[in-house]
Amino acid sequence: MTMPLPLFTLILAALLPALAPAQTAPRSEGAATLTTVLALRVDPARGKAVFTPCEDCHRKDASGRANGIFPRLSGQHASVIVKQVLDIRAGRRNNPTMLPLVAESALSNADLASVAAYLQGLPIAANNGKGPGTDLARGKQLYDRDCASCHGASGAGDAAKFYPMVAAQHYRYLLREVIAIRDGMRGNSDAEMVKLVKPYSPAEIEAVADFMSQLPPPAK
Repeated sequence: MTMPLPLFTLILAALLPALAPAQTAPRSEGAATLTTVLALRVDPARGKAVFTPCEDCHRKDASGRANGIFPRLSGQHASVIVKQVLDIRAGRRNNPTMLPLVAESALSNADLASVAAYLQGLPIAANNGKGPGTDLARGKQLYDRDCASCHGASGAGDAAKFYPMVAAQHYRYLLREVIAIRDGMRGNSDAEMVKLVKPYSPAEIEAVADFMSQLPPPAK
């Protein structure tokens, strides 16, 4: 009788093709920099309108999907969203699906700033996809030791340092991204984080992703 494959293996097997393309060469997207985009005047109402085509994947309330492909964006720090989009544009973050959608020819810098402001202002849904909850003690231990100094004890992140909020994020998305960071497939991963998660076993990655998914949305 064959034993079922562990969740970690199934997730990796399903998502590896999407993560596998080689990192693209840095692209020139004009003079846009993180500082200049964050300094632009924002219009959340305009951001809401611009976000409309994104709703098919990320949902109308930007709560994302529990399948591990589309993260929750609601309540995420605007600075984090802007940084990640600029990293995708420049080829620093490997995301070939998003690249044509966020290229400056498709999304102006002003609209990017406004979309990010709109998303940050949305309420954070607590009904995110959560892990199995089977080893939360180990997940907390790892999180407190390796993650809390950057992402905060409550998982709220740090807007000023561009550390994303991880609380109330979908478990399968967290699992996917930690694997990608560990294996060097994300592209713009913080070198210290890569070093920290490199020795994690599959069970430890599952445990810490599970723990983060169970953290409640931070108070806004």
